[in-house]
Amino acid sequence: EEKIKEVKELKATENFRKEFIGNLAHELKTPVFNIQGYIDTLIESELDDIELTKKFLGKASKNCDRLSDLIQDLDQITRIESDGMVLDVKKFDVVDLCKQVIESLEQQSRDRNITLRLKNPAEKPIMVLGERKRVEQVLTNLLVNSLAYGKDDGETRVRFYDMNDNILIEVADNGLGIDKEHLPRIFERFYRVDKSRSRNEGGSGLGLAICKHIIEAHKQSISVRSTIDMGSTFSFTLKKA
Repeated sequence: EEKIKEVKELKATENFRKEFIGNLAHELKTPVFNIQGYIDTLIESELDDIELTKKFLGKASKNCDRLSDLIQDLDQITRIESDGMVLDVKKFDVVDLCKQVIESLEQQSRDRNITLRLKNPAEKPIMVLGERKRVEQVLTNLLVNSLAYGKDDGETRVRFYDMNDNILIEVADNGLGIDKEHLPRIFERFYRVDKSRSRNEGGSGLGLAICKHIIEAHKQSISVRSTIDMGSTFSFTLKKA
């Protein structure tokens, strides 16, 4: 009985490892392939067209950024999973943090023609316990996702709910939505709902997995509900200060 259980666990770990390495190779391939393409084109072309040269170098540079982001996320998730996460927990105002994150995404939201809105009727501070920098990462990830999968002239709302000991923070958009078959796996590393588009223009495929680790390190939970063509709502809790 013990032996069978052990073999099953080893098999699951091995499959997970294979899938992870396969996914990683796939993720790395796209930006590398793109960089190679732009550089090869430049090598073969007449370099006297300064504008074209600038344009292609700019595109190669963008892909280098993607590669660098991916490696950074990978490094972070590997450290989180091997050592766990040591948090520097302090009291902070989560409303103020949300305002800052929304302001930092102003240009992106304008480019995507999506409004980011903070719904806090009383406009009063809400004090929570957590590591501010980590929670900022979660909020940024969720808001960036809502911009990536939003609809033109759409909106994303951040709301706060009092849940006795905790505060529930909700990031709700009226975007494309996620099919219910994908919802159980949405927080897995490299799990992609829209396989076609996101490798070229999406993030590292690790964002939601990192969010989940951060929230669970706070001994709290994160969840999602969604309806196709209606939008998605991500919610997570933090302890009240």
